[in-house]
Amino acid sequence: MTSMKKILFTGAVLVAIGATSITAFAASVYNTPAEAVAGLTGKTVAQVTEERQTTGKTYGTIAKDAGKLDAFKKANLQTKKDILAARVAAGTLTQAKADEIIKALEANQATCDGTGSAKIGQSMGAGFGRGQGRGQGGGQGGGCGLGGGQGNCMN
Repeated sequence: MTSMKKILFTGAVLVAIGATSITAFAASVYNTPAEAVAGLTGKTVAQVTEERQTTGKTYGTIAKDAGKLDAFKKANLQTKKDILAARVAAGTLTQAKADEIIKALEANQATCDGTGSAKIGQSMGAGFGRGQGRGQGGGQGGGCGLGGGQGNCMN
């Protein structure tokens, strides 16, 4: 009987490790759109943020200008999925609503040009925010705040 318990315990540990590694693999490398653009273009977050402030360009447009729009869209989508997963885990969003928002975000990716015109976060209550870490969206900075602000396809 002891051998059976060891086998079951070992199996449970392996399943837990496998599930954890899959979750960790899926997590975004970036926490904000500014970090994503910086990482993809070789610029610093400060440079990207300054460019956005001085030119009025969205992070998506900055990525597009650098030839990195597709990579940016992929990274930004994963960041938003991570935010939604955290909100579901915290109980502030249902999984069904998160799935609905993700479906809309994925559909928007096909036509997204980086200008941020879709405003999916705003229209669906995703709460990605438009803040830049200065309290403008109650967010975590760089446009992916958890507060209720304007949510654009590519902030």
